[in-house]
Amino acid sequence: MFFRQIFEEGLAQASYVVGCNETGTALVVDPRRDVDVYLQIADENDLKIATVTETHIHADYLSGSHELAKATGATLCLSGCGEGEWAYKAPTTGAFRFLRDGDAIDVGRVSVLVRHTPGHTPEHLMFVVTDRAVSQNPMIALTGDFVFVGDVGRPDLLEQAIGVVGSADAGARAMFASLRDVFASVPDYVQVWPGHGAGSACGKALGAVPASTAGYERLTAWWAPYLKTGDEDGFVRELLDGQPDAPTYFARMKRLNRDGPPILGSLPTTPRLDAAAFRAAVAGGATVVDTRDKRSFKTGHPSNALAIADESSFATRAAWFVDPERSVVLIATPDRVDRLVRALIRVGLDKVAGFVDARDASTLSSLGNATLESIDIATARRRWDSGEAVVLDVRNGGEWRHGHIPGALHVPASRLAAALDSVPRDKPLLVHCAGGNRSVAASSVLLANGFTRVSDIADGFDGWEQAGCPIDKEQERAAIAR
Repeated sequence: MFFRQIFEEGLAQASYVVGCNETGTALVVDPRRDVDVYLQIADENDLKIATVTETHIHADYLSGSHELAKATGATLCLSGCGEGEWAYKAPTTGAFRFLRDGDAIDVGRVSVLVRHTPGHTPEHLMFVVTDRAVSQNPMIALTGDFVFVGDVGRPDLLEQAIGVVGSADAGARAMFASLRDVFASVPDYVQVWPGHGAGSACGKALGAVPASTAGYERLTAWWAPYLKTGDEDGFVRELLDGQPDAPTYFARMKRLNRDGPPILGSLPTTPRLDAAAFRAAVAGGATVVDTRDKRSFKTGHPSNALAIADESSFATRAAWFVDPERSVVLIATPDRVDRLVRALIRVGLDKVAGFVDARDASTLSSLGNATLESIDIATARRRWDSGEAVVLDVRNGGEWRHGHIPGALHVPASRLAAALDSVPRDKPLLVHCAGGNRSVAASSVLLANGFTRVSDIADGFDGWEQAGCPIDKEQERAAIAR
C-alpha cells in the first residue's frame, strides 16, 4: 500500500493519497484546490488517480475534489448520507457515485470501508483502510473532522455559520452516538489520521501531532470518560462550551462545497503591475492586499489597502476580510506570489488581478501614502481613562471571556467585515488583539471602510495585562457564581 499525507500549514488541513502499488491505482481524500501536488505524487510513484472523495462538506476551505476529478477523469465520490438543504448536490458531468454507510471503495488490493459518522456535519464519513496484501485487518482510519488527535469536530457550524437553529445540540448528540456506535468498533491498533491539526477552527483542542491510534484516543481524549459512563448530556455541554468563533466566510465555503466549486483548470495568472496598471486596477474596484510585515504597513501603505501579512495565517485572514466579488492586487515580493495566490484560491478568492513588487516604492506611492497610528500601553491607558475613545477588542470569544479591558467593544476579527455597522464612527477607536497582529489587519479594514480615527495598541491585551492595567475577568466571575 502507498500512503501519503499532504498537510497545508495555513489552514492546518490534511489530505491523503492512498494507493495500491501492484495495480498502480490511487484514491485521494479531501484534496485542496490547487491539485498539482496530487498529480505530481501520482506521477512520481507510477499511480493513476482513479477515485477522489472527501469526508464532508467543508466550511473552512474550498475543496479540490471536483477540480482533481476533472483533471484526472477519476470517479468523484461524495457522501449520500445527508438530507435536505445541506446535502451534497450531484455534479452534472463526469463519473460520480454517492457513498453510504457500509460501502467500499476498491483501490487495487487496498480496500476502503465507508462509515457514516454524523456529528461535525450530518453527512460526515470516515474511511477505514485495509491493506489486503498484508492482512484482512484494518490499518488506518481517515477520520476527517470526526475524531482529531485529542478532540472531536465541533458540531455547531451549521448553526453558527448558516443559522440552522437547534443543529448544534443535535450535532453534539449525533457525535456522541458516532463515537459510541461507530468509532468504538475501530480496533485499538488502527491509526487515526484526521483532517485537521492544531490551529484549525474546526475544533477547540486539536493536538499538534499528525496522527494517533483509536485505542489511544479512547484512553486519553477529553471525551473518553463521558463515553465510558454514558453521560451524553455532560458530553454535549463540554463539546459545545468554548468553541471558537465561526468566521463569516464559512457560510460561503459550505455553499460552494455543497454545490461544487468552480473549476479553475490552472492557477490564475498574476502579472506584475506598473503604476498605471496598479491605479487602473484599483479604479476598477480591486482590493489591495498588503502582505508586508505590520511595521511596514503602519509606517506607510497605499490608501485603503488591507494589511494581511505573508504568514501562515494568510489564507484564513484573507478569507475574513476580502470581498470575493472584487479582484485582488497583492503587494508582495515576486518569489512569494505563487504561494500567496495558492493560499487565496484555497479559500475561493480566485480573482487575482496582479501584484506590485513590495520593493517598488514609486509604484506603491502612486496611490498615495497612508499610515496607521500605533500607540503604546501608557497612551492607550490614558485615552481609556479619559473616556475619549472606544476600545475595540478583535480577539476571539474564548480570549474575551478569559479577560478583557473593562468597557471594551468585542467584535472578533473573523466577523468584523460583516459587523462594521456595530462599530461607532463618532469616537476614536483603540484596536487591539492579543499581541498586535490581528489588530493591524482589523484596523486596516476599518480604515478601508471610511473610519478615520483608528489607532492600533501595539502590544495588545498581553501588554495591557503585563502592565497591570484593569481587566474584567468575566469567566472567573461566572465560575465563582456557579
